[in-house]
Amino acid sequence: MIIAHIRRLTLIVLLLASALAAAAPAMPLLSDFNHKAWGVLDGAPVDVMKFAQTTDGWLWIATPTGLWRYDGVRFERVDSVYGHPLQSNILIGLAATPDGALLVGYQLGGVSVFRKGYTRTYTEADGLPNGIVYHIEPAPDGSVWVGTRSGAARLLPGGGKVEKLGVNVGLPEISVFQILFSRNGTQWIATIEGMYYRRPGASNFTPAWPHTQLYAMGEAPDGTIWACDPHNDYYRVSTSQPAKASASAKPALKGRGMRFDRDGVMWLLLNEGIERKLDFGPSSPAQKLTPQNGLSGTTPGAIFQDREGSIWIGTATGVDRLRPNRLKPVLPELQLEGPAMLHGPAGELWIGDIWNGLRSVNPDGTSRLVENGRIGASHWAVDGTLWYSWNKALRHRTLDGKVTAIAPPDGFKNRLMHAIQSTRHGDVWVSYHGRDLFKVVNGVWIRDGGLQGMPREMTTSMAMDAQGTVWLGHANNTISLVSEHEQGSTLKRLDGSNGLGAGIIMQLYRDGNAMWVGGERGVYLYRDGRFAALEGKNDEVFRGVSGIVRLPDGELWLHGADGIYRINAGAVAAWLQDSRMAVDFERFDALDGLRGHAQQLPSNPSLMRTRDGQLWFTTDYTVASIDPSHVRRNPVPPPVYIRGAESGGKKFLVDDVKALVLPKGSKQLTISFTALSLSIPERVRFQYRLVGLEDQWEEPVGRREAYYTNLPPGNYRFEVIAANEDGVWNTQGAALDISIPPTFVQTPWFMLLVALGIALLGYAAYQLRVRVIKRRMQETFWARMAERSRIARALHDTLLQSVQGLIMTFQSFANKYEPGSRERERMEKSLDMAEQLLTQGRDQIMDLRASSSSDDLGLTLGEFGKGQAEHGAHAFSVRITGTPCRLRSKAYEEIYAIGREALFNAARYAEADNIWLELHYTPRLFTLKVKDNGRGLDHQTLASGQSPGHWGLVGMRERAESMKAQLSILSQPGEGTEVVLTVKARNAYEG
Repeated sequence: MIIAHIRRLTLIVLLLASALAAAAPAMPLLSDFNHKAWGVLDGAPVDVMKFAQTTDGWLWIATPTGLWRYDGVRFERVDSVYGHPLQSNILIGLAATPDGALLVGYQLGGVSVFRKGYTRTYTEADGLPNGIVYHIEPAPDGSVWVGTRSGAARLLPGGGKVEKLGVNVGLPEISVFQILFSRNGTQWIATIEGMYYRRPGASNFTPAWPHTQLYAMGEAPDGTIWACDPHNDYYRVSTSQPAKASASAKPALKGRGMRFDRDGVMWLLLNEGIERKLDFGPSSPAQKLTPQNGLSGTTPGAIFQDREGSIWIGTATGVDRLRPNRLKPVLPELQLEGPAMLHGPAGELWIGDIWNGLRSVNPDGTSRLVENGRIGASHWAVDGTLWYSWNKALRHRTLDGKVTAIAPPDGFKNRLMHAIQSTRHGDVWVSYHGRDLFKVVNGVWIRDGGLQGMPREMTTSMAMDAQGTVWLGHANNTISLVSEHEQGSTLKRLDGSNGLGAGIIMQLYRDGNAMWVGGERGVYLYRDGRFAALEGKNDEVFRGVSGIVRLPDGELWLHGADGIYRINAGAVAAWLQDSRMAVDFERFDALDGLRGHAQQLPSNPSLMRTRDGQLWFTTDYTVASIDPSHVRRNPVPPPVYIRGAESGGKKFLVDDVKALVLPKGSKQLTISFTALSLSIPERVRFQYRLVGLEDQWEEPVGRREAYYTNLPPGNYRFEVIAANEDGVWNTQGAALDISIPPTFVQTPWFMLLVALGIALLGYAAYQLRVRVIKRRMQETFWARMAERSRIARALHDTLLQSVQGLIMTFQSFANKYEPGSRERERMEKSLDMAEQLLTQGRDQIMDLRASSSSDDLGLTLGEFGKGQAEHGAHAFSVRITGTPCRLRSKAYEEIYAIGREALFNAARYAEADNIWLELHYTPRLFTLKVKDNGRGLDHQTLASGQSPGHWGLVGMRERAESMKAQLSILSQPGEGTEVVLTVKARNAYEG
C-alpha cells in the first residue's frame, strides 16, 4: 500500500513537472525554508530515533548505533557525555532538561542522567520498569517521566528516587510510547492499549478517546491533542467520546509522526517524507519534502525544533535541517523567466515575465492576472501616467486607465526596448537593445533626441534628477546629461575624468539632489560635481548592482551580482562625511533564501520598494521580498567550546578541562574550537588570541583552528569568542590555560650556565690573546735584546779594545816625559778624558746587554759591578736568594737602572774596599740591595736625597715610584751606604 502510494505520488509529480515545463529551473518545495540534507558520506548518523538540545547548545542525536552530537559543522559519534561513559550504544530515548542535564534511554533498559561533573544510571534495581526505554519527558515540576516497555516511572527531583507508576495511579503496566504535558496542565500518556490523561490536581489517570493503540502525540495551538496509530492514521484525541461519534473513530490525517513548531504550524511525518500543514485541507505539493526533491531518506522517524528555530528531521539514511529564510519567495508556484517589477496604480506590486503575463501581487502572496503579454521596460512619469513596453510596443497608460499604443520607428517592430524615461515636459526617452536611442515627442521618434555627440554605446539606464535633467547611462562607463532650456537641449558627459568607474551603468537612482550609480564594477554617488566610490569593509566593491533603494531613515539597500546588501543609516551618514572610509554592511544571499543573483542589464531595476515598506528583489528566475523593519534575527549568542589541542603529533582532549600541560620542549600547537550556532554556521565569526604571546585578536576566515609554531616555554591563556550570523557576540567565550614546561636547556639555570660558559670562554680567549701578544712582544723584545747584545759585543771587541790599546799606547808616550812637565800634564789630562770616555762607552755597552731574564738581571748587574771593580780598588760580590722569577719587562728595566746607578755611585764615590749586590726573590716581594763599606753619605745629601750637581739619586726614586716600589738609603758617615729597593710581587713578577 505504501509503495503504491509512493508510485502514485511520483506520477503526479512527474505530470505536474511536465505541465509546468519551462526554461527556468523548478522552484524548491518548502520555499520559505533553507533546506540542507546530510547523508552517510557527509558523516551524518542514520536511523535517527530522537533529537535533544542541551542548554549548552549541543544538538544530541540518539540512534541504535550510538549517540551523536552536532555543533553546526560536524557530526560526531561519542562514547561518553561530559566525560562519563555510556552504558550502551543502542539508544532509543533521549531528552534534555531545563537545568542542563542530558538523559539517555537504552534499548536494553535503564536511563542515564548526565551532567557536568555528575552522572547516574537508573535501572530496574532502582525501581525503573524493565525493558526498552521508549520516551523520556521532563515535567514542569522538575521531575522526569520515563516510558518503558513495562510501564511508566518518575525520577523525582533531586535525582535520588524512582517512583514506579502503575495501577496506583490508574495506569496499566504496559508499553508506554510517549508522555506529553499540555499547556493547560493536563498530562497525556500514549500506551499500547490507548491514551490516558490526568487533569491538574487529579491523582489517577483516565482513559481517553478513541480507545485504540496510539503514539506520536502532538498538541496544536488550539489545545487539540493529536496522536497516530500503527497504521499511520492521525486522530484528534479527547477526554471523552464525542456525542455524535460513530462506534469507531475516523482518522483525520495520515502520518507517522507530528510536531507543532513555535509558530503553531503542524509538521507531519509521512512514510515518503514530511509535510508542512498550513491547514487541514488537501496536501500541498509545495509543502512536501521527499527524497525526490532533496530529503535525505525515507521513513522519517524524528522531528525536532532547536532553540534558534530550525526544524530537524531524522530519516533512515540521514539528517535534514529546515531553517526559515529571511527572504520570502513571491509567486513560488510560477515558473518565472526574466521577471520585471513595477508599481501598480494603487501602489501594489506588478510582476511580469515572458510566460506568465502581468500579475498584481497582494501582500499575502496571492496574485491576480492583470493582462496576458510580455512586459519589458517601464516608467512612471511625474504626471502619474505609466509608460511601458508591451509585446515590443510602447504603451502609455493614463490616470483613468486608458491605454494608448505608440507604433515603434521603422525597422524596430521586433526589437526589444531596454529603458524608458519621461521628461518634465511629457516627452519620453526610449533605448533599444543595441545602440539605438530615441526621444519620442508627440508620437514622433527622434534619434538621439536630435543631439550631436551622443555616445554610440548602448543606453542601459535612465533617470531624472531634481532639476529635471535626464541622465542616460551607457555601457562604456559614461553618463550623458540632457538639460532642456527655452533655447533647446544641451548635452554634457560624465565619465572616468569625473571619478566614475562603474563600467556598464545598470541603474541610476535619484536620492534628493544626489544620484546613485550602480554598475558592473561598483556603486558611485554623484554630488558636488564628482563621483565617490562606495566601498565596503574586507575589500567589498558591490559589483554588478542593478537595484538601489534608500529608505526614509537613511538605510541603503543594494542588489548586486553577489547578493543583497544592507548598509545601515549610521554607516551611510558617516560615509557621506568621509567617502574614503569603508562601510560596514550586511549581506543576504542563498543562505537567506535568495535564488540566483541580481539581473545584469535588466530593463527594470532589480530592487523596488512598495508603499507598505516592503522591499522586492528579482533574479533571473525568481522574485523575493523582505520587510526591512522586521528582518528575521537570531538573538542567541553562540556557546563557544574548545574541542581539542594537538602538539608534536599528539592529541589532547580538553572537554571540561581548564588547563593543559604540554610535554617539555613543545613548540608547535594546534587548537580546535567551535561555536554552537546551528542556524547559519557558515556565517559564524571567531576571534582568538594566545595571551602571553599576543594581545591582538585574530579573526580566522573559514576555519575553526588556531595554529602556533616556535612557542617558547611558559604559561599561556588561549581565549576565543564567537558571534552568530547577526553579529551577536558571546564575549565570554571559552578559555584554556596552557603550560609548556621548559627542558633543562630552556631553564634559567641552563641559561646562566651558558652565560657563565660564554664568559669563561671569553675570558679564556682574552687570556690566550694576552699570552699570544705577550709572546709576540717577548719574541720582539728578545730579538731586540739579542741584537743589542750583538752590537755590544761588537763594540766591546772592536771599538773599546781599540780605544784601550790607543790609551795604553799614548800612556807609554806620556811616560817618556818628565813627571811634572807641561807636556806630560797635558798628555795625562787627555788620557784621563779618554779613560772617562772609555768608561762611559763601557757603561752604554752594559746597558745594551741588559735583558728581562731573571737570570740575566743578576748576571748583567754582576758584570757591571765586576767591570767597575776592575777599574777600581775594591772587591765586588753577588748574592742571590730564593727562586728567581721572570720579571715584568717594565719592572726589569727600572730595577736594572736603579741597581746599576747604585753600583756606579758606590764604585765611583764611596771609596769602599767592598761592594755587595744582593737579589732576594720571595712570593710576596722582590728586594735589591747594594751595600758598601766606604765613607758613607753626609747628612745633607741623605736628607735631600741628592748631591749637588748630581741627579742619580733623584732618578732612582722616580723610577721606584713609577712601579709603586719602595726605595730606602741607609748611611752613616764613615760606615758605608746601603741602598734597598723593595717591589711587591704583583708589580715585579710576570703571571
